[in-house]
Amino acid sequence: MPEGPSIIILKEAVKEFKGQTVIDATCNNGAIDAGRLINQPITDFKSWGKHFLICFPEFTIRVHMMMFGSYRVNSHRDKPARLHLQFENGELNFYAAQLLMINEPLDDLYDWETDVMSGLWDSYKAIEKMKAEPDLLACDALMNQQMFSGVGNIIKNEVLFNTHIHPLSKVNAIPPKKLKEMTNEARRYSFDFLKWKKAGVLKRHWLAYNKKECPRNHVPFMVKDTGKSQRKSFYCELCQTLYR
Repeated sequence: MPEGPSIIILKEAVKEFKGQTVIDATCNNGAIDAGRLINQPITDFKSWGKHFLICFPEFTIRVHMMMFGSYRVNSHRDKPARLHLQFENGELNFYAAQLLMINEPLDDLYDWETDVMSGLWDSYKAIEKMKAEPDLLACDALMNQQMFSGVGNIIKNEVLFNTHIHPLSKVNAIPPKKLKEMTNEARRYSFDFLKWKKAGVLKRHWLAYNKKECPRNHVPFMVKDTGKSQRKSFYCELCQTLYR
């Protein structure tokens, strides 16, 4: 599943279509009325965490890549696209993505301050939301899109390893300074993720995710599905403190 930085890359890749008019559109699963997009200009592209937003004058199309979604800019695959947008001088195609048509103003639906890559990101808000759920586990907090929009399983694992926090730690037991460190690291690492992914070297920088051995202690990582999300965690029981 693409994480927030990957959606930023998508947003940059399609900027040439901002201001252009859709001359043809198809949706192969009927999730949205593609005919409504024809002859409509794209006013903007936005992102909120893992949501990619295609803005038109009176509505927005939300694209969520889920686990296996992909896209093509000015090219296409042999199979029909889930959403195809044709422009006078190009095309945009999404595959295996979840689509939703939004008619409400985006500011009524999205809290931009929870997006870890937004200029409006508010770390204090994230901390207050965590404190309101004292039994919340660190691994679940980081994956909670209403607290850390854009953080996925890769970033979760790397943040917890970098801050020496065990994924099963309860947020109410994590010292305030450490909780702030975890919160700030989620944003910092997201921008590193973006930089490394653009350079094609992201995997070289993973210290925990999909790794077998702790690079600090040279002992095998524990690998378990953790928290309510039951997403895989890679952690070291020697250097990642369990707060409970």
